Amino acid sequence: MSSVPEIDLSELERLLATGATLVDVREDDEYADGHVAGALHISLSTVPERFSEIPSSGPVYVICALGGRSARAAEFLRGQGIDAINVAGGTNAWIDSGRSVVLGDSPV
Repeated sequence: MSSVPEIDLSELERLLATGATLVDVREDDEYADGHVAGALHISLSTVPERFSEIPSSGPVYVICALGGRSARAAEFLRGQGIDAINVAGGTNAWIDSGRSVVLGDSPV
C-alpha cells in the first residue's frame, strides 16, 4: 500500500483558488483533450528527467485520469523531497462532477 497522501476534488478546487501547484501526468493527447485550469503538464514517463521543473517548496498536487499514474508520480516526487499529494479520482472525476476544463496544450 502506498504511503502517498491524497485529497479529494473539493479540497483541490479550494487549494487551486489559493494558488496551489497542480501537475498533470497524463499523456499529451489526454491533457489536450481537457485538463484542470492551471495544471502544469509533465507526462508520467518524463517526470524523472523533468522533476526539477516542479516547485520544491510547499505542497504539489498530482493528477492523472483516475489516480493511479498520479500516485506513482507523487511517490517518486516524495522520494526526491517534494511534498507531493495525489488527487483521488483524477481528471475523469473532475469532468464527471461538472467542473470546467481547459482544452489544448496551454495550462490556461
